Amino acid sequence: MSGVAAYDWQSLPCDRSDRTSPSVAVAPLTVFCDFDGPIVDVSKRYYTTYQLALADTRSAYQAQGITLPIQQLEPQQFWEMKQDRVADEDIALRSGVQGKQFEFFLSRVLEIVNQPLLLHLDKLQPGVRWALARLHSQGIRLVLVTLRCQEQATQILRNYGLTRLFSGIYGTYDDQAAYRNNVELKQQLLAQALSEQVDLSGQPQSAWMIGDTEADLLAAQAVSIPTVALTCGIRSYSYLQQFQPTHTCYDLLTAADYLLGKMKCEQ
Repeated sequence: MSGVAAYDWQSLPCDRSDRTSPSVAVAPLTVFCDFDGPIVDVSKRYYTTYQLALADTRSAYQAQGITLPIQQLEPQQFWEMKQDRVADEDIALRSGVQGKQFEFFLSRVLEIVNQPLLLHLDKLQPGVRWALARLHSQGIRLVLVTLRCQEQATQILRNYGLTRLFSGIYGTYDDQAAYRNNVELKQQLLAQALSEQVDLSGQPQSAWMIGDTEADLLAAQAVSIPTVALTCGIRSYSYLQQFQPTHTCYDLLTAADYLLGKMKCEQ
């Protein structure tokens, strides 16, 4: 089963097993951050998934004696379409997949996009280590809120030695939630994270949300948190501006500079 109904969102997992206290006094600021896009570059995995699903679709129909006019998009063309949130059906159509063929294509995408052999294609975005370390060193509470499986996100951060920088890691149980970019579930996750982190701190906290999709921006707006939209992920600058983010940056490093600059001005 997929979709929000599959979740008991009040008990969505939050991993705090590797949490450590900041080396300086905790500042009254919490930064909630998305995972795919701001921290991890998923572009190579998504494009490879597209390639494999396209090849599988062509092979499946060729076995039935049907030759599809497949025309594989170039990586940059594919990613630009994803950033402008062109529907998978339209991407498939541009690639020579039509009608009922799309159902097979999409089913293959969803089946393989989170396979272990493809997950290793995800890489840290440039500057992420430095950005997170700078924010943490200033006593900012860092909280990950992601539609990725909580176990996956925690393991990847652990592999890079980054879990110690986070006060909480909130994720899902569904390995398709991130690809589908479930807006309602992201709102539920962020609301839960905000409530729990305020309780943990024992004092009112100002907060920001850093993300790269409309799900991040809408979730933050639903709980009245200002937003930093990043254009290094799966949405373009022009698309993100439709959702009126508080500020827009290219990547997490420039977002960290922006937030630290605001903190300095407000002191």
